[in-house]
Amino acid sequence: MNGAQDLGGMQAFGPIRVEADAALFHADWERRVLAITLAMGAAGKWNIDTSRAARESLPPAQYLSSSYYQIWFEGLKKLLLSTGLATAEEIRTGESKSAAAPVPRVLRADEVAAALLRGSSVNRPAAASARFKVGDRVQARQLNPSTHTRLPRYCRGRRGCIVAVHGAHVFPDANAAGLGEQPQWLYTVRFDASELWGPDTTAASVCVDCWEPYLDYPHAGSV
Repeated sequence: MNGAQDLGGMQAFGPIRVEADAALFHADWERRVLAITLAMGAAGKWNIDTSRAARESLPPAQYLSSSYYQIWFEGLKKLLLSTGLATAEEIRTGESKSAAAPVPRVLRADEVAAALLRGSSVNRPAAASARFKVGDRVQARQLNPSTHTRLPRYCRGRRGCIVAVHGAHVFPDANAAGLGEQPQWLYTVRFDASELWGPDTTAASVCVDCWEPYLDYPHAGSV
């Protein structure tokens, strides 16, 4: 999805201002949004790629004018509505109007610390041999999907070099769309900064993790 979230390489957004000793939360409601998002994610009605896609689908003006946890909250509301776990009226009033819908799992308070420490592996068995190897020259495909993708716009159509092979992982593009995990090989590709942005850059190179369907061998005459 070519949405407002794909900011890499864009200009005129100003410098990143790093807060010294920044607090994890700037208001109590942010803490609650994180807790509810994690609890509902653990319920098993959607996956992490679906939740990313929900946040990305916010209108650009709303996305760019919202804080980090405002975006999380808006994405969570979309997921609750789309899965039938809450109605717009229930979200507006904060009051349940019907019996609770069943969910596959419940993350209880005494399980949170262990669950967060354990995480959730996305490594999967490979269905086929890796197409590329370290040292291969590759070209990111020129994709403009209407659904979720982890391929940044700034490297699409650009040439780079495989510098690491990470095995097969859940393919987020398919997983976000409800098409199953469809594991794909994952590579780290190093792109020269001048390949991405031309000579007017002070950077040297950028490394991007790319799933195999994002990549091809360079086409003859490609730039």
